[in-house]
Amino acid sequence: MTVDRPQPRLWVTLWLWVIGALLAIWASLLWSAWYTGHHEANEVTDGQLVAIARMWRAAAPGANQATAPPIEGDRPRAYVQEVAVLRWVNGQLHTDTHGLADALNLRQPPPPGFGERRVVASPGAGPERWRLYAEGDQDRVAVLMDNDHRVDLGRDMALHLARPALLVLPVVALLLGWAIRRGLRPLDHLSHDVAALDVVAGDRLGREHAYREFSTTVQAINSLVDRLQQQARREREFANDVAHELRTPLAALALQASAAQRDPSPERLAELEHQALRAGGILSQLLDLARAQRVEGPPETDLVQVASALVAEQAPAAYAGGHELSLQAPEAEVRVHAPPMLVELALRNLIANALRHTPADTQVVVEVWQRGREVGVSVCDDGQRPGAPAVASNGGGLGLGLRLVQRMAEQWGGGLHRDTGEPPMTTRFTLHWPIVGLGQTLRLD
Repeated sequence: MTVDRPQPRLWVTLWLWVIGALLAIWASLLWSAWYTGHHEANEVTDGQLVAIARMWRAAAPGANQATAPPIEGDRPRAYVQEVAVLRWVNGQLHTDTHGLADALNLRQPPPPGFGERRVVASPGAGPERWRLYAEGDQDRVAVLMDNDHRVDLGRDMALHLARPALLVLPVVALLLGWAIRRGLRPLDHLSHDVAALDVVAGDRLGREHAYREFSTTVQAINSLVDRLQQQARREREFANDVAHELRTPLAALALQASAAQRDPSPERLAELEHQALRAGGILSQLLDLARAQRVEGPPETDLVQVASALVAEQAPAAYAGGHELSLQAPEAEVRVHAPPMLVELALRNLIANALRHTPADTQVVVEVWQRGREVGVSVCDDGQRPGAPAVASNGGGLGLGLRLVQRMAEQWGGGLHRDTGEPPMTTRFTLHWPIVGLGQTLRLD
């Protein structure tokens, strides 16, 4: 006993491939961030060391005034953030490393904490912004830094971080594309197998497409293949019926034409005409079938209306043949989802068949009905012997006219059924369709 393994899910496979790609991307970003962070930290600390060294070289212990050169505007290294230091002892300025006290109005100690100062360095120059931090009480120290240098530092760090990201972006796109493509490979295999199906040979999709998401698709495709094979089989059977039905009148037509050449008697000419009309009738039925298959428009028909019109149309022919033709139908509409032209052609064939193949003094009743989830129309007669065998709706031996009716009904989800009917009737042909919701079309071809 073999136990079927549970079907894997395609979304899980796709998710795993994408997660794998994201892990690779994350690893590359981690490496880039690690390298960039260490590099930037080294540069920042090195710059601070340089700036503090310069400051303390300029500020001799105990000096009251600045000896340092002015802070440079164009620095060779962005991370050399030079700072200025001011110190007040008991409210008196004791140290000013860069001579900024007068320009920044800092002869008196500023309040503790962070702040900003603006100053115009020279006529025509723009205002300079300084970031300030002060702490202490009697011995207060303030440290200042040019705000433009801080902005330059931020811009430089952003560029250093952005460049690796720009290099990683194409790698991210390629990895995600590869992962999604790899995850969707089973779908490509399914599409290839569907394209390679030989419907005529009866090929079907196998169980190698094991993903659970594909199960309904594979079943639907296999069902479609089955319906196409059934349709092809019906086409072959119909073509065989046509060939068989045409072979007899055409062969008789050739024999009668040959005999009429030797002996053109009225009887031979009449038989020649009969065989020609028979072949013409078969071709006319084929044209009716072609018209029914090309029909377009709203697929909804009132069976009562169609049956009433056809009974009125066939009444003169029924009277001439000695038949009693009647209609049994409800007063309300009985609607079926099929084109009016198709229903009319099918029902006309059934009525004409009953009038043609039953003897005189025969009742022919057309009945429109609705029972449960089905609607239909039946043509009954009492002209055949009660012991005549019934033929199932698959239609073996029905003849071309009834085969035509069956195909018309099946084209829109219906069927043709033959039985003995209710006594005193001996033969009944029934067209039936399932009831579907308004606006829904049941098309099986």
